[in-house]
Amino acid sequence: MSLAVTSCNDYLNIDEYFDDEFQIDSAFSSTRNMEAYMWGAAAMFLDESSTIRFAHTPGPMATDEGFNGLTNANGSGNIYHGMDFATGRITPDFYGEGATNLNQWGRYYKIIRKANTILQNIDKPKDLTNASRARIEGYTRFIRAYAYYYLILDYGPPILVGDELVNTNEEIAYYDRERPTYDEAMEYICGEFEKAAVLMPTEVGILDFGKPTKGAALALVARLRLIHASPLFNGGPVANSYFGSWTRQSDGAHYVSQVYDEKRWAVAAAAAKRVIDLGKYKLHTAEADELTAPLPKGVTSDPNFYNTYPNGAGGIDAFRSYSDIFTGEEYAAVNPEFIWARNTVYLNTTINQGSFPPSLGGWGRFCVTQKVVDAYLMDDGRTKEEASSDGYYSETGFTTQTRRFAGYPLNAGVYNMYANREMRFYASVGFNGAVWQNLSVVSKTNHVADYFYQGADGRGGVTASSPNYPITGYVIKKYNHPMDALTGTGNRRIDKAYSIIRYAEILLIYAEALNNLTGSHTVQLGDQSYTVNRNVEEIKSSFNLVRYRAGLPGLKSAELNNPELMQDAIERERMVEFLWENLRYYDVRRWGIYEDTEREPMSGMNPDGATADTYYRRVIPGSSSFLKREVNKKLVWIPIPRAELRRLPSVSQNPGY
Repeated sequence: MSLAVTSCNDYLNIDEYFDDEFQIDSAFSSTRNMEAYMWGAAAMFLDESSTIRFAHTPGPMATDEGFNGLTNANGSGNIYHGMDFATGRITPDFYGEGATNLNQWGRYYKIIRKANTILQNIDKPKDLTNASRARIEGYTRFIRAYAYYYLILDYGPPILVGDELVNTNEEIAYYDRERPTYDEAMEYICGEFEKAAVLMPTEVGILDFGKPTKGAALALVARLRLIHASPLFNGGPVANSYFGSWTRQSDGAHYVSQVYDEKRWAVAAAAAKRVIDLGKYKLHTAEADELTAPLPKGVTSDPNFYNTYPNGAGGIDAFRSYSDIFTGEEYAAVNPEFIWARNTVYLNTTINQGSFPPSLGGWGRFCVTQKVVDAYLMDDGRTKEEASSDGYYSETGFTTQTRRFAGYPLNAGVYNMYANREMRFYASVGFNGAVWQNLSVVSKTNHVADYFYQGADGRGGVTASSPNYPITGYVIKKYNHPMDALTGTGNRRIDKAYSIIRYAEILLIYAEALNNLTGSHTVQLGDQSYTVNRNVEEIKSSFNLVRYRAGLPGLKSAELNNPELMQDAIERERMVEFLWENLRYYDVRRWGIYEDTEREPMSGMNPDGATADTYYRRVIPGSSSFLKREVNKKLVWIPIPRAELRRLPSVSQNPGY
């Protein structure tokens, strides 16, 4: 994360000027220096989008939305740490090759120490004003809470040090302490975000894009509260199955509660409603024009479907409304959907190049799975199974007509599996026959991806031993602008922002939390009181905003009135709406469906197929043992490093390691 002021790049490497131990007086001699020290701590966070190569968090490759063919079998070591995690290679002694790997435990505690140093010395600068003090304290608490946020998501309940500035030359017994329970840790982290929100600015200027605001703090609280309410952490059979025997040595308390508490869903709903009520955020939409794909006929599931957005899907261009968020076409600093986002080098280089076809200079190996493709609805809102009955969906034959919507060309001759799909599919997934426009150069524009064996972008065409081909037949196309090009005269890439949390997630958090309530609950958040229950109209309005923006009909009555069907709809919606935004990994775990999703084969098209008949077959990619994914309950979290456990004898390792 880079929270530094854009015009003050010297703040990013503040450790060159201020050492924690020996020059602390200089760091707090003035407000400017103290603020510089604070942004130096923030700069220690790694790029949030670095979730694939040299990943700092398991990310898409560690769940059923991503796959990659580069393994140790290729001879150079596996730098895809999510694949390492999913295949069971990560241990308390090994976190992946490379300087950046999954062992970020120590980094987060260094950040926490720096934040505590600021809070202990915050009143030292003689030129400190009340406004500056509030701003610095707010950001510092946010930075500290954000470090704990990553710890609890990836490692489980972290060691809480509070405001303590831990001494550096004490006996082992001084440092040794137990982990809190998951509930204790969650309450502390959410509480720190709450305190930060009170002091943080409600908005920042365009030049400060990337700095978090009050809304970011409150939105992260909503995300954490939803996780806390979910089956894995909220009593019941799932929590018992994973954590039933994991107890704290000193008092026998379960690290993860074994008692279900419905009110947690109410707290999550209230936290999301609070963000909605700020009135600052809305979904990004683009107005319809002559290139907008017409809405499909015969949709009868929602009488409001043809009404103008937000009451229906009419009047907007569903493709551009979604795609422009990620390609850089919409100017990120003024995008009302971004609650917190930032421009990242990794997104504009690694992820962009990882999906580009090899014949255009890309790697072509940042793959999505067949399961992802199957999850997208048809453009009329039906599932592929429902649309098979009348031939609207087919896995035989090819299209005979060229389509062009919002500037996206869909050629004739595309496999029928990819026809008539919702706009988010075309905005997100690259498939055999998809067009890569490559428009910033004069040659190789409107390149048609050829993933057949011996095709220009296929396994045999690239060379059979190379990992630079889509092993599943699909790549992530979501972060590629039509102007993007890697080679050729004038080649350039449009700058893009990575969404840390956006408004669509808040709407779906609200819908999911309400859907899991059976009674009415009153929740106090700060000085605000919320009474929440399973209000069907509230679920419908929040969920349908996301559906309508995608050009789809709204919820059916059968879904709205059945909590189980509604949960299924939410799970599908989150899978496609947030594809490769580092949410799916946590979602399948908190829902308690991780083992089910991992046991389903990670299938794709056949990379050894040289013809349509042999290529368009669902196969399990690869035969290497390095690609065989492990299904194990321990893989809900990364292990705590063994070196830390040796220093802290009272700290309990995560279950299974």
